[in-house]
Amino acid sequence: MPDKLLRLCITPVGIKETIIQDCRKSEVWKILILDHFTTKILSSCCKMSDLMMDGITIVEDLFKIREPVPEMRAIYFITPTAQCVDALINDFKIKPKYKAAYVYFTDYCPDALFNNMKLYCAKSIRVCKEINISFLPVESQVFTCDSPDSFRSIYSPHSQDKDQVLQKLADQIVTLCATLEENPGVRYKKESTLDNGKRLAELVDKKLADHYEIDEKTKKKGKTQAQLLIVERGFDPATPILHELTYQAMAYDLIPIKNDTYKYQSKDGSVTEALLNENDELWVRLRHMHIAEVSEKIPKLVKEISANKKQPDGKITISGLSQLMKKMPSFRKQFAQKAVHLNLTEDCMNHFQKNVEKLCKAEQDLAVGSDVEGQKVKDPMRTLLPVLLHPHSTHDKIRAVLLYIFSLNGITEENLNKLIQHVKIENESEFILNWKELGVPIISSPSLFPFRKSSRRDRSQEETYNLSRWTPVIKDVMEDAVENKLDSREWPHQSECPSVWNGSGAVSARQKHKASGPDERRSGARLIVFVIGGISYSEMRCAYEVTQTVKSCEVIIGSSHIVTPTGLLDDIQALSKPPMETFTIVEEKSSA
Repeated sequence: MPDKLLRLCITPVGIKETIIQDCRKSEVWKILILDHFTTKILSSCCKMSDLMMDGITIVEDLFKIREPVPEMRAIYFITPTAQCVDALINDFKIKPKYKAAYVYFTDYCPDALFNNMKLYCAKSIRVCKEINISFLPVESQVFTCDSPDSFRSIYSPHSQDKDQVLQKLADQIVTLCATLEENPGVRYKKESTLDNGKRLAELVDKKLADHYEIDEKTKKKGKTQAQLLIVERGFDPATPILHELTYQAMAYDLIPIKNDTYKYQSKDGSVTEALLNENDELWVRLRHMHIAEVSEKIPKLVKEISANKKQPDGKITISGLSQLMKKMPSFRKQFAQKAVHLNLTEDCMNHFQKNVEKLCKAEQDLAVGSDVEGQKVKDPMRTLLPVLLHPHSTHDKIRAVLLYIFSLNGITEENLNKLIQHVKIENESEFILNWKELGVPIISSPSLFPFRKSSRRDRSQEETYNLSRWTPVIKDVMEDAVENKLDSREWPHQSECPSVWNGSGAVSARQKHKASGPDERRSGARLIVFVIGGISYSEMRCAYEVTQTVKSCEVIIGSSHIVTPTGLLDDIQALSKPPMETFTIVEEKSSA
């Protein structure tokens, strides 16, 4: 297995150790105070029981009203923003709420904020450290900057804070690299109409140089065996729009899963909540499999337990599973986990059989450009028409129309207007038109520099399901990168990688045997891919697939946030809306 990003950040020598070790000698119980972002970081892999073992008795929200506890010490794990520092100052400015403060910032604290904090809280602060982790480890090989609003800031024509947002994203990427102890060579995808990738690459490279110049602890001031690729969302508009049939991507597309929490109704009418994260071992095993494989695998797993416990075999249903749980209390947790995925799989399959199956063939043909037999799609409109004539939802029709437009690199304004009328979105045409803000051609026009799609890797010999023939473009990029096949004209170097950086090619040729153990793989190269504007779940899956195939290179993928098809379309539509005006209501006091 490759390095686990979650464990590297959190346990046992990451955040948790750094924060608690300074006051561990004291046997006094402590309070932990978090802001919204640090709450997400810590909760991603740390349970309350873990904290209690280290003397944390209460976890509080920085921005909520808190009762003073003057006999207790408070640990502040916060982001270095004016809002957070002001809240900290207010806890000690007049009358200290706590006996002492141990302050840990996720990132570099600006001098102005630090001096302000020192002015009002110097007597109370025992420790103040910057621990350089301002990203959110979502999965073992996936991170985000927890910044969905950055999409609008970067791509909206009304944006006034784009450079500020790119600066913030660059800071967060640098903390990721610092956590991984990497100083990667930086490359970006060259775009004909946008320069966000180039700008972010410049910022990251400069901030990396500054970080390793300032950081006295590290000896790695030179470039390491890592490469960072920066690309914009518009480089592959099809992948986040397609209906995906792998378990995780399908579930988040079709089922209303909020904050990774899946809710379902049990047979007794009660609502059960399940968290889909790294702590669910079955979820980790199944999430990248095709739904057809998952549907077969879950009942088999349940039957195995039934057989082991000499329970009656046969068809596994939700109600049957409930009876088994009642009979075997010691196995309730094990069964509960499988009940969650039996329900979730059934939900996904119900959607698939109801309408998704009909959509998938047309979507795959449009995206791939050929049918199941490998014959080129000569008339994409004939492929699209059945979708438009069927009573699919408006969103599903919009997705199909977009795939049609993407397949042709834009269509005439006249044809676009006809499609918009047919789908009946005359007042919501921004769902389609606003893709131009991402550099995606929607209306075709004669140009000296026509939009050119990147050539795709030949996967005709790979075994695939007929309705899952499309491969995300990012997988091609990852494989080309580890094989040193990226065209430097399309992927300019912001900073050169050392010549020793290789993927599967030169590295495996020099090795006497293939790396197999964790320690061996960790000594290999590392590829970090950052997508400006959001990553899809199918693109996240690619990082695991390439790592598993290449073995000598670990692939980590990240973005500002994770997108679902519906969420991305809503964000696209909102790009042309002017920013909301803010105003303050002044309450007049009565003169009684």
